[in-house]
Amino acid sequence: MIPPMKQKTNIKLKARPQGRTTKSAPKDSAYKTLPLDQILMGDCIELMNSLPEKSVDVIFADPPYNMQLKGDLHRPDNSHVDAVNDKWDQFSSFEVYDKFSRDWLVAARRVLKDNGTLWVIGSYHNIYRVGSILQDIGYWVLNDIIWRKTNPMPNFRGTRFTNAHETLLWCNKGEGFNKYTFNYEAMKAFNDDVQMRSDWLLPICSGGERLKVNGHKGHSTQKPEALLYRVLLSSTNKGDVVLDPFFGSGTTGAVAKKLGRHYIGLEREEKYISLASDRIKQIEPLGDDAIEITPAKRSLPRVAFGTLIENGMIKPGTILYGPSKRHVAKVRADGTLISADSKGSIHQVGAQLQGAPSCNGWTFWNIEVNDNLVSIDNLRAEVRALMN
Repeated sequence: MIPPMKQKTNIKLKARPQGRTTKSAPKDSAYKTLPLDQILMGDCIELMNSLPEKSVDVIFADPPYNMQLKGDLHRPDNSHVDAVNDKWDQFSSFEVYDKFSRDWLVAARRVLKDNGTLWVIGSYHNIYRVGSILQDIGYWVLNDIIWRKTNPMPNFRGTRFTNAHETLLWCNKGEGFNKYTFNYEAMKAFNDDVQMRSDWLLPICSGGERLKVNGHKGHSTQKPEALLYRVLLSSTNKGDVVLDPFFGSGTTGAVAKKLGRHYIGLEREEKYISLASDRIKQIEPLGDDAIEITPAKRSLPRVAFGTLIENGMIKPGTILYGPSKRHVAKVRADGTLISADSKGSIHQVGAQLQGAPSCNGWTFWNIEVNDNLVSIDNLRAEVRALMN
């Protein structure tokens, strides 16, 4: 988890100064170029429809949840709970909310690149309705991520289980749009070399990270930076454009700026634009060397096993060993292997010796160096380093 940024936590709203990165939609309702690193003021559907088609890499959406709260909520000591009762979260019916959801999801799909992805976060109040709609209009769900909160708000009335999680839906534009970004190796490294799971244990936004205005929450649903850090680290690359149609307190923009990504924020309320703008101004982007991530193996240059022979790193006649030396094979001049019962590529022989349908020969085979087994994949990495 990343530490919260250093910032003022008690902000007094003021008139917007000259030069603030806030714009309304152009009069002809069409941007010719992307308004990078700006907050646009207005209706998110109209604004998305004014942006160039297929122009953004990732969309992160934290839409109204339509929480349907009735009356005030109090703790056992009768103190008032600062719940989400903002007008922007109130809809007269499910039908109205569904139409709103469909309209913004259609607009989002239009502006998303064919290799882009969409993230939507919600609670049990809305996520099932949103999920159904996005599937109906063509999106393909890649994952549902469960954000388990380490410090959720208790159920003060004691009438239900404590609501301790929210759900993120990660989607691409459809079943055939498979060339999306997923930084698998980076997320595995981030998780101590263990494959990142779809349940994320993170705290809610609180303490010094929580933005305040005159001693009160600046935004009732501010998301923690740690959550957006995982989202952007996993699904974007340096220089990508991240669109947030419900910009609010600007968490998406703050993390995007920190990680060397561009952001476009859409927001209709002046007070949130002021809050987010002041916040993002205080962000110091990380250096280029710091934001480099572990590349996906499929993006690395292809190296044939024969290249190791050509370069003299492995000589014909060398004996290769499987794990714990249970299997052995000899290297031939053309880069194939031969064992007592089989011959073929490093992958074919590895599979045949194990009686397996397939085998990654690069990780299966080893050479012996000073009585130690060294993976031939290490030699491939040396060749790749020379190619860069």
